[in-house]
Amino acid sequence: MVTADSGDGLLEEFLADPENGRLDLTTAVTRCAKAMGLQHCVVYLADLQQRELVPLTDVVPALPVDASEAGWAYRTQSLRVTESDTGGLTAWLPLLDGAERLGVLALHTPELTPASLRHARALATLMAMLVTSKRAYKDSFVRRTRTEPMRLPAEMLRAFLPPRTIGTAHAVSTAVLEPAYDLGGDAFDHALTETTLHASVLDAMGHDLASGLTSAVALAACRNARRTGADLPELVQSVDAALSTWLPDQFCTGILAQLDLASGMLRWTNCGHPTPLLIRGQRLLVDALARDADPPMGLPSVLAEDGRACHEIALEPGDRVLMYTDGVTESRMHDGEELGLNRFADFVIRATAAGELAPEILRRLIHSLLDAQPGRLRDDATILMLEWWPPTR
Repeated sequence: MVTADSGDGLLEEFLADPENGRLDLTTAVTRCAKAMGLQHCVVYLADLQQRELVPLTDVVPALPVDASEAGWAYRTQSLRVTESDTGGLTAWLPLLDGAERLGVLALHTPELTPASLRHARALATLMAMLVTSKRAYKDSFVRRTRTEPMRLPAEMLRAFLPPRTIGTAHAVSTAVLEPAYDLGGDAFDHALTETTLHASVLDAMGHDLASGLTSAVALAACRNARRTGADLPELVQSVDAALSTWLPDQFCTGILAQLDLASGMLRWTNCGHPTPLLIRGQRLLVDALARDADPPMGLPSVLAEDGRACHEIALEPGDRVLMYTDGVTESRMHDGEELGLNRFADFVIRATAAGELAPEILRRLIHSLLDAQPGRLRDDATILMLEWWPPTR
């Protein structure tokens, strides 16, 4: 029998052996679970569109995110314990890399004790780190989490995208982007420093490989300047310079923003893009972020000879800021009408009031747009949502 103390010792031995770091994930979870005295564990990863939880084994089937106990654990980022069909219990634990939802860990056990639950949580944390470290170069992960072939422009652009969700105890940024396998020129980016959350949404001209390349160059230029400590106006200038130098016939619209984590001061530049939305206290503050937009990025510098305008607003605790592309608000719903700004904001407000987490709100919203247009979205649809709470919360 493995006790709590002996289980911790066996886990320490497992982690200390460098050979275990080179194991494939399925073998690693089996060996680690055995070392910790856990009977049987299975790792499930969310597919690209977050509709299914796909096991890293062919022995068990995939599970629907919207209609399974495993999906409940994924959607709520909470532990779920159920009775197993074969006897005993199944504990479903979310796999989280910081704020990013990766999937779930299923633990099948005759009984669930405080020690076994603690070991299962430790195993889930370890597996999340292994998935994050390996999926960048393990095509086996990619194949399992895709449900259809991906077109070349989408393949190129997705290589530049960050995780869907990042965050701290005081701020969260989460995003979705569709059509997942047939992207044109939409993209998003977000990153954290000790003091600042950086976020951007881009929409390049057209819907082809050149559009994806435009967004990729814009992302790279922005990151390159950001990582040298450039301020917001300099970030936009870097994108302008990169596009005018390397892709002089291309341009893109976009919102580039910076959120001060301590004060909640939001600064942004709007380059020919739809106005961001501010939701405060379960209501949409109409035109709170409406400012005159600058020309799109990459157009000849004479169109922006006076320099880019930088705007700012002080957020209040719990404020949510929505940045999006026009493919979102122009999408048709089941009634044939466009989603529009009011229904867009109302969906987020209602889901927030129901206690849904920010990543889950956007997952359900983008699915409602896709399900209303089973053929194909008329345009790329990207949403990025920021949520801020002060450090004193």
